[in-house]
Amino acid sequence: MTRRLTVAIERFPIAGAFTISRGSRTEAAVVVARVADETGFAGQGECVPYARYGESVESVAALIAAQGEAVAAGLTRAELLERLPAGAARNALDCALLDLEAKQLGRPAHEILGLTAPTSAVTAYTLSLGTPESMEEAARKAAARPLLKVKLGGAGDPERIAAVRRGAPESRLIVDANEAWRPETLEANLAACVAAGVGLIEQPLPAGDDAVLEGMQRPIPLCADESLHDRTGLDALAGRYDAINIKLDKTGGLTEAVMLAHEARARGLSLMIGCMVGTSLAMAPAMLLAHHADYVDLDGPLLLARDREPALRFEGSTIHPPEAALWG
Repeated sequence: MTRRLTVAIERFPIAGAFTISRGSRTEAAVVVARVADETGFAGQGECVPYARYGESVESVAALIAAQGEAVAAGLTRAELLERLPAGAARNALDCALLDLEAKQLGRPAHEILGLTAPTSAVTAYTLSLGTPESMEEAARKAAARPLLKVKLGGAGDPERIAAVRRGAPESRLIVDANEAWRPETLEANLAACVAAGVGLIEQPLPAGDDAVLEGMQRPIPLCADESLHDRTGLDALAGRYDAINIKLDKTGGLTEAVMLAHEARARGLSLMIGCMVGTSLAMAPAMLLAHHADYVDLDGPLLLARDREPALRFEGSTIHPPEAALWG
């Protein structure tokens, strides 16, 4: 059966700005892959290229488009794992192929992957990096949300952590340093997190420096993000991390993410299901893993001024599984 691949770059405004240790932005630039067959069925997948990993929207769109002949010839998801490296391009195409497969077979994607049906989940809500004063105010506005993810940036982080806790005294907190801490600041930052009752610390040190964590007393569980992309990186985490953040744009799609989740669990690691700032189309495939995770961080659409239609349904911080019209 002949299939046709199309690729589009789309931009969605962020509500205000999204700021982390590596910079600030006001829009989400995404790449969408669409695979249609000759009978009218079509599957789609969205990815968010990330400069931290050497990606741009242009390079990712070009890499996806270059797979057109292979897709037309019947490229499978298993073959895609061998054809492209882990990353945003493979994610969009993997999710598009799975969505198409679900529509052709008339079966939900979770059944095809051997997973239980997705359920609603509580997602973290992200507070952007700022001054302690601005972050306390943002925390106060979001204090009704049960789980907050706090972006940190290095110098001044103990003050930021304390300020957020003042603003949201009842919320559970995750902090995400995005590689901004250093070995010499680790002790003070950890102490501030303990004092604030933080439940999880994500990627405290640069990926190349995390050997410092090996065998260290960890009063709060540490979660690997930039230090892990797919299953090939699991061995290096032993003795350093307690959890991993699975993002489809890092694993290169849901197919690899499911296998990574199984193997990580077998090694005793806790799971976070995370995201880049994208639309509901990027979050929908990740929802199939949400109820298998200890932490869910799929708030991308909540940070946008405008989502795509159809969209995922949110009730406060509760995110519901996708309808077939969106994905899967």
